[in-house]
Amino acid sequence: MQKLIRPIIFGLVLGAALFSCVPNKKVIYMQELEESMGPLVESSDRYGYQTEDYLLQVNDIVEVSIKTTDPELNKVFNVVVAENNNMAQMGGSQGAGDAFFMNGYTLDDQGMVEIPLVGELKFLGLTTREAKELVESKVVKYVKEDEYFVRVRLGGVRFSALGEFNQSGKYTILQNRVTIFEAIAFAGDLSRLAKRDEVLLVRQYPDGSQIHKINLLDRELLGSEYYFLKPNDMIYAEPMKVREIGAGNTLVETLTLFTTTVTAIALILTLIQNN
Repeated sequence: MQKLIRPIIFGLVLGAALFSCVPNKKVIYMQELEESMGPLVESSDRYGYQTEDYLLQVNDIVEVSIKTTDPELNKVFNVVVAENNNMAQMGGSQGAGDAFFMNGYTLDDQGMVEIPLVGELKFLGLTTREAKELVESKVVKYVKEDEYFVRVRLGGVRFSALGEFNQSGKYTILQNRVTIFEAIAFAGDLSRLAKRDEVLLVRQYPDGSQIHKINLLDRELLGSEYYFLKPNDMIYAEPMKVREIGAGNTLVETLTLFTTTVTAIALILTLIQNN
């Protein structure tokens, strides 16, 4: 029995060493290859984007900036921003995502925001362009039409990454559009044990939440409505069945586990034979 165990263990260790070695030709960029067929290996079909205007929802944070030719009016319109900036300086520095939370307006349970002098406005169900036009319709009462500037924009794209992520958590990306792959990269990528063909995307709609099951392995995703995230999306990655078995993440870890198991069994059999 012992004569058979040693060759098996030697073979496993040798196999692990061979599989774990990656030649330099596989990792060095921009080499002068002897037989080059050109840098382009393959081009896929072009997938058109399916984008739609985002409708503001409860708990969204929007930045409302109002500038006029009247300095006194500017102070009134931006009093909330000024107060929040003072609070931020007293409380310490804020992160990039917190800046919009401090200086923006959060839609309440009725989808309303309250802007100094303008009053309460209902942003629920509006696009940012429609919200901008709504604010302009109120500001024009105080200044001439060509003497003001209004900007309304979302405070970045907020999303949550749960499950088999290397860095799960809640994140804010300060961009107007964020793809699902950008969001996954922002959260440290999926772990090796993540089930990439059945990722759950929980998306909020004005009338409730809905769960979508996404296949990240299918390139058709690029042309779907789920390619771009929407604010407050939640991505949940389930683990593969292999996690229940307890195998390693890589081939080397699996071989190490197998080698340890074989060695333990051989030791037990040796002790039994000696007794």
